[in-house]
Amino acid sequence: MTASRRHPISRAAARAVQLFHGEAGAGLLLIAVALGAMVLANSAWADAYHNLFHDSLAWTPVAKLDTWHLWINDAVMALFFFVVGLEIKREVLDGELAKPAQRRLPVVAAIAGMAVPAAVFLFITRSAPGVSAGWAIPAATDIAFAVGVLSLLGPRVPPSLRLFLLTVAIVDDLGAVAIIALAYTAQIDWAWLALAAAALAGLAVLNYRRVDRPLAYIAGGLLLWFAVLHSGVHATVAGVLAALCIPLRVSRGGDSMLLRMEHALAPLSAYLIVPLFGFANAGVHLPSGNGPGFTDALPLGVALGLFAGKQLGILGAVIGAERLGFAARPPGATVMQLWGVSLLCGIGFTMSLFIGQLAFPGRVELVEEAKLGVILGSTAAALAGFAVLFLAGRPKG
Repeated sequence: MTASRRHPISRAAARAVQLFHGEAGAGLLLIAVALGAMVLANSAWADAYHNLFHDSLAWTPVAKLDTWHLWINDAVMALFFFVVGLEIKREVLDGELAKPAQRRLPVVAAIAGMAVPAAVFLFITRSAPGVSAGWAIPAATDIAFAVGVLSLLGPRVPPSLRLFLLTVAIVDDLGAVAIIALAYTAQIDWAWLALAAAALAGLAVLNYRRVDRPLAYIAGGLLLWFAVLHSGVHATVAGVLAALCIPLRVSRGGDSMLLRMEHALAPLSAYLIVPLFGFANAGVHLPSGNGPGFTDALPLGVALGLFAGKQLGILGAVIGAERLGFAARPPGATVMQLWGVSLLCGIGFTMSLFIGQLAFPGRVELVEEAKLGVILGSTAAALAGFAVLFLAGRPKG
């Protein structure tokens, strides 16, 4: 039987398998998990869902992490940031960000794509007391979500745009890590910070001596994470710092510890760590007449920062860079396609939810409002970006 005569259910099943085995799989899984968390948080099981992650554990090997929520956000997510760090190092030393000409447009677009959403947020929340600390929430881009939506469009989107989205998201991740380290650091414990510096120096020595023993780096990375956890700097920063010390043999085509680690951990990050984080953090109570609503300053500032700020910042930076002769737009891409990708960069989700937790420590009501804004802004950006790219990529004639 030919493909054209196959039963519609068979064709649909084949398409589903293809999606979940491709790049869209991680994004679709994250969408499903987030929806599941929201359903539970607004159902009769809401208390059970909340207690699962926030009740104190009967026993924990690290006293500072006494709930599953803390273990996920401060320990498991450190591994996610380790994978992000591996990707950043590879791209900067031997990838799409290795040459200055390649870096210009993604760096300019990413910087504008972080600054404009933050400005939009601060403008909208200027009269709301106590929420300015959330300025960085709409500055982040969720690469898994964005690439997942982009992959659903298939050949309608030129490869140059996918590469542009990936490189912008990588620079965006680097900026988000810097923001977490500098803007959301509690009171510093200098003794623990000194131990962290010693552990980082040890990892750097291993790298310098080209030691090719993963266990040595794992031991040093765990010590670094434990010290950073107690230093006042957020523990996930240790993941990126450790990753930057993993050896990479530039242009050697695969025989490198960094590449081996990235290939081994990337699926774990995309299909387990990020969905686990999404399930633990996306469960927001939707407005029902009482409490925060979509039009309150904090959720509105986050939502418009993601939806409006991202597209204005990134598209404006690309057009400006092209007209000034600073950098050329991705080859084969139209302005409408660039607009669609700029919209997809407004899908903040994982990083935005994470920064929201850091921005309002101990203030559950503000964290919930920030979550509401992230869900609203990311959903609007995903739907609008998909629609614009679908229409822009329609074959002529």
